This record gives sequence, C-alpha cells and structure tokens, in this order.
Amino acid sequence: MSNAQHILEQANSLFNKLIEWRRTFHQHPELSFQELGTSKFVAETLQMIDGMKVETGIGVETSVVGTLTSGDGPMFAIRADIDALPIQEENIHHYKSKNEGVMHACGHDAHTAILLGVAHVLADAFKKGELKGSVKFVFQPAEESTDEHGLSGSPYMVQAGVYDKVDAAIALHMCPWLPVGDVQMSDKYSMANVDVFEGKIYGTGGHGAYPELGTDPIWMLGPVMQALHGIVARKISALDAAVVSIGQIHAGTASNIIPTEVLIEGTIRSYTPEIRNLLASELKKAFSIVEHLGGRYSLNVERGEPALYNSALVNQWITEAMLEIYPEIQITKRPFGLGGEDFGYVTQKIPGSMFFLGCAQKDGVQRDLHTPIFDIDETCLPIGTAILANTAVRFLKGEVNLPINYNLEVQTHGA
Repeated sequence: MSNAQHILEQANSLFNKLIEWRRTFHQHPELSFQELGTSKFVAETLQMIDGMKVETGIGVETSVVGTLTSGDGPMFAIRADIDALPIQEENIHHYKSKNEGVMHACGHDAHTAILLGVAHVLADAFKKGELKGSVKFVFQPAEESTDEHGLSGSPYMVQAGVYDKVDAAIALHMCPWLPVGDVQMSDKYSMANVDVFEGKIYGTGGHGAYPELGTDPIWMLGPVMQALHGIVARKISALDAAVVSIGQIHAGTASNIIPTEVLIEGTIRSYTPEIRNLLASELKKAFSIVEHLGGRYSLNVERGEPALYNSALVNQWITEAMLEIYPEIQITKRPFGLGGEDFGYVTQKIPGSMFFLGCAQKDGVQRDLHTPIFDIDETCLPIGTAILANTAVRFLKGEVNLPINYNLEVQTHGA
C-alpha cells in the first residue's frame, strides 16, 4: 500500500471522530482572545498522542502548538484558527451553539477538527520512523478580531517565534460556495490588505435657522462622499483589486443645530502594497476637499492584516498531494476575494499557502460565511485531513520540488 493510500484510509477511519470534535467545538464557540475552553480541549487531545510535544500560551494566552519530530530535518507547519464570531445561530440541528450570541459561522470548528485529525495521522508515520524532520500543528486564536492594539492572533504568534525555524506553512478554509470534492486555489495575492479609516470633517456649526453665519460639515460631507466613492472608479486601474467602503457616518444632536463635526468610518481593501499606499493617499485627497469649503479635517488610517500571498510553489505541492489521493478532485483557480485573512502574516514571513475546501450541503441552500445559517457538509472533513497530511508527508520525504533559493519568493513579493 502506498503512503497516499494509507493516509487516505487513516483519514477516512477518523470520520466519526472528526465529526465528534467538530460538533463539540460548534456547540461551545468562543470569541477572539477568549478561547479558553477550546484551547484546553485541543491541548488535552494533543497530549494523548504518543510523541506529541504540546505548548500553550505562545504569543497569545489561548494558543496551542503541537510538535511531532524525529530530530534533524525540515520543519513544516499547518495552521488552524479556533475562534468564533458574535453571531446568533439560527440553525436548528442538535449541536447548535450553546453560547448565546456566539457562533462558529466561518468554519473554524471544522478547521480545528481537521488539524486534530492530521496530528493523529502524522503521529502514526512518526511512530513508525517513516518521517525525518518536524511538523508543527498551530492552533491559532483570534483570527476574526483584533485587540486594543489592532492586532489579531497571527502576528502575536509570529512575533513569539512560532514560525522561526519553519520552512513552509499551509492552511485550509471552508468554502460554502463549492461542493464537497472541489477546492479553490490561487497563486500570489489571494485575499486583501485590510485597513480601516476614521475621518472627521470640522466646521463651526451653528443655528439651523442661520446657516450663513457658520460653516456646515454636513454640507461638506456631500463632495467628500462623492470623492471617496470615486477613488476606485476613477483613480484605480480596473485591473487592480481595490475597495473603499463607508460603514458609519455620525453627526448632529438635534434637528435645529448644525453640528461642528461629522465622523466617517470605513474600510479600504487591496492586494498589492502599491495599491494599498495609493488608496491611503487618495483618501487624504478626498477629505482635503473640505479645506476649500471653509472646513478642516482629520484622518487616521489604521493598517490591519496584510494581503494573503500564496506561494505558487507551495500550491504546487498541495495540488500534487491532493491529486495523488483524489485524482478526480475539481480545482478552481481564482483569488478568494477581498476579505481578510491573518494567515497573511505567516506567508509574509515564510513560503506558505491557503486553499479553500468545498463544503456546501446538497440541499441548494446558500449558507455563506459569517451568516446565522452557515453550516457544512461534514463529509469534507476527512478530505481536508488527508490533503493536509499528505502534503506534509511529501514535504518531509523530499518528494516536492524545493529550489535552494525558494525563500526569495517571500522576500520579493512585496508584502
């Protein structure tokens, strides 16, 4: 029996366990930086695996990192995010969330269960002495939200050294727009730089009956909004991915009082560093219009997570690994969109890639990410387990194309 066939059999044999783990996490979702129960369960499950070294609290209190090693050799990392969202679940299945107002609406329960499955599959190979090197199983908190410093879980774990000696890293994400048996992959930039901005327009304010006696920031808001919404349409090439969206506008206290200021908050999304910088520059120009109308402005752009840059080489490894096990698998090649993904901090540091794993249920209902009815077809769980495990095995066995200078891809992609 080949290694790939053995991995497939092991992954399939874990099917019931994968469902059990996933539903346990689904019933007990926890918000970013609060994943105490989830991390405890993960750590205790890993500790039962022979040969597994388990570390907790690296970079973030609720992080868990498991390591299997045979000593010297290459080091590979596989990452799963473990946090949930502040959404009230509307599904009616028996394993629905027991935590009011919190839900695994992005599939992190499945990601976590799959990585536990991968750990069990690879532990068997290490125990038999079939692998040379190390695999890190990175269970990362706080992918969905940031703390008071504007940081999610990934940069803290990167800064704490979790990936310092890692040669390459991979991850997967649930994909509710594709059926089970399909995957979506993308080389290079695949998810967005996520930046937020807060702008204020200042006037003198005044009495609503005598607007000529002062300056009105709400009146100034009109041309500013027109300029903001014109940035992507007229300042950015149609060939470049970019978004400027306004999420909040606040002004005024009464119908007869012209306010002294207007607050505008929004997000800007992009793929490349050049467009990221251009959007920030054009944002400033849009707000500066008020200076010609008798007003003033302030603008703060907070840079969030970097764009997810998928290594074409690592994608090649994943593709070869999945086709070895599932030769009929359908692969869609296109970027994942302008959503954010803090795995981008990892692929900014080392070669890595994330792929999207089809998980749509067969009833035709669209269960999108971040919605109260999100759910998955659980038959995707062993598929994800087998693909991740086989990619790691092929890497440690030297069955992948690994140029000596492959780190140059990370150094030069511009993230």
